[in-house]
Amino acid sequence: MEKEELKIVNKDEEDEMELQGYRVCRWRVAVVSLGVLCTGGFLLLLLYWMPEWCVKATCTRTTVREAEVVLLQSTDDFKRWFLAKVRVMLRKAQIKKVSALVIFANIFISFSLQIRYFTLHSTKYYWNDEVHNFEVLTGLEDREVTCSTVHSEHSTGLTSNQQEYRRLFFGVNEIAVKVPSVFKLLIKEVLNPFYIFQLFSVILWSADEYYYYAAAIVFMSVISIATSLYTIKKQYVTLHDMVSAHSIVRVSVCRANIEEALSTDLVPGDVMVIPSNGTIMPCDAVLISGTCIVNESMLTGESVPVTKTNLPNPGEGDKEGDAAYSMEEHKRHTLFCGTHVIQTRFYSGELVKAVVVRTGFSTAKGQLVRSILYPKPTDFKLYRDAYLFLLCLVAIAGIGFVYSIVLSIMNNVPAKTIIIESLDIITITVPPALPAAMTAGIVYAQRRLKRIGIFCISPQRINICGQLNLVCFDKTGTLTEDGLDLWGVQRVEKGTFHLSEENAYKDTLVKSQFVACMATCHSLTNIDGKLSGDPLDLKMFEATGWILEEATEEETSLHNRIMPTVVRPPKQLMPPEPVMSPEQDMELYDLSSAYEIGIVRQFPFSSALQRMCVVARLLGEKRMDAYLKGAPEVVASLCKKDTVPEDFAEVLEDYTKQGFRVIALAHRRLESKLTWHKVQNVNRDQMEANMEFLGLIIMQNKLKAETSGVLQDLRRAHIRTVMVTGDNMLTAISVARDCGMIPPQDQVIIADALPPKDGQAAKITWRYADNPSKHVGKAPRLEVRDPWWWDQYHFAMSGKSFAVITEHFQDLLQKLVLHGTVFARMAPDQKTELIEALQSVDYFVGMCGDGANDCGALKRAHGGISLSELEASVASPFTSRTPNISCVPSLIREGRAALITSFCVFKFMALYSIIQYISVTLLYSILSNLGDFQFLFIDIAIILLVVFTMSLNPAWKELVSRRPPSGLISGPLLFSVLTQILICLGFQTIAFLWVRHQAWYHIWTPQSDACNSSLRANLGPEHNSSEERDDHNIKNYENTSLFYVSSFQYLIVAIVFSKGKPFRQPSYKNWPFVVSCIGLYIFMFFIMFYPVSAIDEFLEVSGQNEWGIFIVFFAVSFALFSLLLSCCFQGGIDLWGAKCLSWLCCRRRKVPKARYMHLAQELSVDPDWPPKPTTTTEAKHPLPGNPPENGSSYQIMADS
Repeated sequence: MEKEELKIVNKDEEDEMELQGYRVCRWRVAVVSLGVLCTGGFLLLLLYWMPEWCVKATCTRTTVREAEVVLLQSTDDFKRWFLAKVRVMLRKAQIKKVSALVIFANIFISFSLQIRYFTLHSTKYYWNDEVHNFEVLTGLEDREVTCSTVHSEHSTGLTSNQQEYRRLFFGVNEIAVKVPSVFKLLIKEVLNPFYIFQLFSVILWSADEYYYYAAAIVFMSVISIATSLYTIKKQYVTLHDMVSAHSIVRVSVCRANIEEALSTDLVPGDVMVIPSNGTIMPCDAVLISGTCIVNESMLTGESVPVTKTNLPNPGEGDKEGDAAYSMEEHKRHTLFCGTHVIQTRFYSGELVKAVVVRTGFSTAKGQLVRSILYPKPTDFKLYRDAYLFLLCLVAIAGIGFVYSIVLSIMNNVPAKTIIIESLDIITITVPPALPAAMTAGIVYAQRRLKRIGIFCISPQRINICGQLNLVCFDKTGTLTEDGLDLWGVQRVEKGTFHLSEENAYKDTLVKSQFVACMATCHSLTNIDGKLSGDPLDLKMFEATGWILEEATEEETSLHNRIMPTVVRPPKQLMPPEPVMSPEQDMELYDLSSAYEIGIVRQFPFSSALQRMCVVARLLGEKRMDAYLKGAPEVVASLCKKDTVPEDFAEVLEDYTKQGFRVIALAHRRLESKLTWHKVQNVNRDQMEANMEFLGLIIMQNKLKAETSGVLQDLRRAHIRTVMVTGDNMLTAISVARDCGMIPPQDQVIIADALPPKDGQAAKITWRYADNPSKHVGKAPRLEVRDPWWWDQYHFAMSGKSFAVITEHFQDLLQKLVLHGTVFARMAPDQKTELIEALQSVDYFVGMCGDGANDCGALKRAHGGISLSELEASVASPFTSRTPNISCVPSLIREGRAALITSFCVFKFMALYSIIQYISVTLLYSILSNLGDFQFLFIDIAIILLVVFTMSLNPAWKELVSRRPPSGLISGPLLFSVLTQILICLGFQTIAFLWVRHQAWYHIWTPQSDACNSSLRANLGPEHNSSEERDDHNIKNYENTSLFYVSSFQYLIVAIVFSKGKPFRQPSYKNWPFVVSCIGLYIFMFFIMFYPVSAIDEFLEVSGQNEWGIFIVFFAVSFALFSLLLSCCFQGGIDLWGAKCLSWLCCRRRKVPKARYMHLAQELSVDPDWPPKPTTTTEAKHPLPGNPPENGSSYQIMADS
C-alpha cells in the first residue's frame, strides 16, 4: 500500500520530492493534545521541529488523491521534510463555470468533481486525474503548443471569462516577496532548538538562585536575537525592493479591443502590446510580431543588447518544421520577465505583440527569486561533525547527570537540590554561547572580504571556500580581456587563401563580398545615437569603417514592412564619381552613384548552431544576398567544397594554436524568385546551404595582466584549474598554455566523441592537440619513456563531446574529469553539468565567471564568484568589484582562515565546557559548586572576550600547498583535544587533592564554615556579625583552588588552540587577543597576591598566600606542558595518535576518503589509461544476462 502510494513530484528536476498522502485522525489529534498538556508544550515543540513526526502522529495514511495533508521529502542528499495542507478550489456546484477553462487546462482538471491543490515554496501543485499525481501548472508550455499554434490560436488574445478563469489557476501575475512581520520572525527565531535550550537553562539557573548569570545569558540572547532579526528583515526588504521595483506596470492587452490593464492581471495566453519606447517585462512572453532590442543583464549578467525577433510561423503545410514551442530552444524569440525592452520595431498598421507564456514565480525571474527565498542547505563536513561532537558532549553530560544524582542521594541531599544540580551539569557541558562563538570568525572574514571588494550574500559559504581544491574559470572576460582586437583578415578567392591583411579598410575592398559580409552580418543597433551590441560584432563593423543607419519611427510607419537597416561605406573609400551630364535627373544620378546595402532579414546568432546569418540587398539590385558568419568548422561545413581551401584545417589550426579567435565568413547569391515577402518566411536551414567560403577574420583576445600570476599561485597551492568556455577548442588550449594552466611539457589529449549513428555505437577518438599526424608516428617511442610521463597529461573536449560522453560513457566521465582541463564550446547548462560531475568525485569546486552564461554554474559550485556587479550577481554567493581573477586566491585564503578559526573556536569551546564540567564534578563530590559570580566571570570576562578576539586573526598572506582539514572527526584533531582534556583533568585533580593536605586546610561544614571563619579572623571582629553563612558551600579551599586553576587553563588552552601559520597570521599579531590575555593574566595574579575584599566577596574566593604561589606553579607547569605538547611535538604525537585511533577502529588498510583520490590510485595501475592516441573507445551495449567485463560500458580498440 505505502509503496504504491509513494508519488514523485518534479521528477528529474532539482527540487524532486517524494509525496505521501495522509488524512487527519481525530483520536490521534486528541492523544497528541493530551501529550502536549502533560509535557508542558515540549511535545508541541518537538512536532514543530519534526514535521514528519507531526503528520504521522496526528494523521493516518491514505491515497494521495484523497489526502487532506501531504508529506513531502526531498530526494537529494539532505532528505528534508515538508508539510502542506491540501485545499479544494471549486466544488461540484461550481464546476460548470470552468467549461471555458477546460479547453486550456483539461489535462490537469480532467472534469474532476473538485480541484485539489497544495502550495509549497510559492508553487501550486494541482491534482491531475490522468497521471494520478500532483503537477505544477507553469504556463502555455504545458499544452506543448507548436509554433504555428501560437500564431493561429493564441494571437488574438483571451475573452474576459477565459482570462478570469485562468487567473484562478495561475494566480496573480506577481513575484510576491512577502516581508514577514517582526513578530512572526521573532516567534520563528525564538523557537529555534538552541534558544529553547537557553530558556531551559535560564529557568534552571533562576531556580538555583544564579540570577546574575541567568540575566547575562538573557541579555546575550536578546542581543543575538535582535541582531538576527535585523539581518533577516533587512535581507527580505532588500529582495522585496529589488523584485517589486518594476513588478507592477500598466500594459496594453488584446481583448475584444486593446485595453489598458495592470500587469498583475496577465495570465498565460494573454496577448500584450510592447510599447515602442520600451518597458520592463512583467512576465515571460513570446514575440509573435515585430522585433525588440532587449537588455537581459538581470538574468544573464551580460549588458550587451540582444535582438529578439518574432516567433517563426511554419504554417500548416510544414509539419516537420513546426516544432513545439520551448522557452529554451526559442529564447531568441522570448522576452523574459525582468528584462528591459529598450526599443521595438514594428510593421505599419501592426503593433509589436507578444503572447504571455509564464507568469509569477513560474517566470525566469520568479525561479531566480525562488532559489534565493528557498535555498538548498549547505552541506559541509564541519557542520555535520559539529553536531556529532555536540552529541558526544551530551553523552558526557548524561554521565555527569547520573553521577550527580547518585552522589546526592548517597549524601541525603534534598530532592529539589538533586533535580537542579543534576540538570545544571547538562547546561554546563553544552555551552550556550557556542553558536555565537562559531559565527564570529565568519563575520570577521566577511568584513575583511568586503574591504578588498568581495561581497558575500551567503556567509556560510566562506568556510566551504577554505576547502576549494579545484577552480573552474570562464575564458572571455575572466582569464582574457573583455574586448577583442582585430588582428587581421585572410580572404579566400577561387578556393585559395590570400596572404593575411591587417584590416579591410581599403578602397580596393570596399565593394567586395568579404567587406559586405563584415558590414551586414551582425546584430548591432543604434541606441541614443550610439552603436550597441556584441563586442565582437562591434569590432568587426568598426574595422570596415562603414556607417549604419536605422529607420526612424516615422519612416517605419509609412511602409507596410519593417524598414531595413542600411549600411554604407564612407565617401572617402568610394571611387571618384563620374561627372553628371546636364540632361541627367539629379535624383537618378544620386541613386546610381550611391552604394548602400539594406539588411532585409536577420537570423540571430545561436550558441547551439554557432553561427548567424543575414539576408541583404544592394541598392538597385533585384537579387538578394545571404551572408553567414560563425565558427570556422561550422561555416566550412555549410559551404561548397570547391570554395573551401584545401589547407583550411592547417591555417585554422595555426591561428588557434597562437590563441587567436577565428571567425569565418561565407556568402550566397540568392535566386531572383525570392522576393521580400518570401524571404521573411523562408527556413533558416534552406538559407544557410551551398554557401561560398569568403575567408577568415582573426581576432586577438589578450590575457589579463593578473591571470598568469594568479594561476601560478593556485598551481603552487595544489589547487587544480579548469577552463570552461564557449570559444573554439584549439583557441582555448592555446590560452590555457599561455596562462600556465597547461605547462609547456604536458600533453593535451583531445576527446572527440560521436553519438550513435546508422546502427553504430557511440565512440570516442583520441588525438593530440599539437599536430596529431606527427605524434601518431612517434607514439611507440613514448611508450618506452619513463612512466611518470603519463601523469603529465590533460584532456580537452568540446560541448558536443561532453554531451555524448555524459549520455553514453557515464563510467568514463569521472575518469575524464579527473584530468580534464579544457572544456570548449560549452553551453550554459553544460557548464552546470560539469560542476556537478566534478562534485560527484568529491572535489570542492569553485567557479569564477564574468556573469555571462555562468549563472547556473556559479550557483551550483561550492564557491561561485562573479566578476559582474549586475543583478545576475544575486545568483552568485560572492561578487567581486575587481574585474580579474586575483579575487580567487583572496577568497580561498579568507575561507581557509575562517575555517581554521571555526576549528579553533569549536575546540576551545569544547575544552571550556569539559574544564568547567571537571571542576563542577569534583566540587559536587564535596557538595560544593562554583559560585554565581564565578560562573559569570568565567563565561563573560574570560570565555566571550577570548572567543571574540581569538577569531580576529587575519588570513595568511599567501596560499600554501597544505589544505586545512574538512571535519572535526579526524585523528589529529581528536587526539589534540583528548590530550588537552587529560592534561586539564590531571592538573585539576592534583590541585583538588593537594589542597586538602595543606597544614592550614579545614574541611568545610555549615557549622565550621572554614574559609569564611579564617576570612573573618583576618578582617576583624567588626565583620563577624554582618557576615552571612555560606549555605551553598561556595567559599571553600577546593572551590577557590579549582576556580583559579581552571581560569588559567581557559587562557592557556585558548593560546594553544589559537593556530596561526600557515592559514592565519600568528596570534601575536592579533593585538586585541594579546591584550585580552595579558590583561586577564595580570588581573588573576593581582587578586591572588593582593586580595581586595570587594573582589573576593564578589567572586566568593579566599585562600593563603603560599597556596597562591602553588597555584601559580600549577598554572606555569600546565602552560609549559600544553605549549610543549602543542608546539614541539604536536605533529608527531598527532600522527601517532591518529594511527592509534585508526588501529583501534581496525582501519589497517588506508583508503583515500575522496573519490577522486581513490580513482587516481586505480588509474595509476591501469595499463590502458590514459588512452593512446592510436585508439578508439566505443560504447558497448551488453546483452541481457551477459554484463560487461569489470562492469565497464565501453571497450578500447586500436585503430586499424
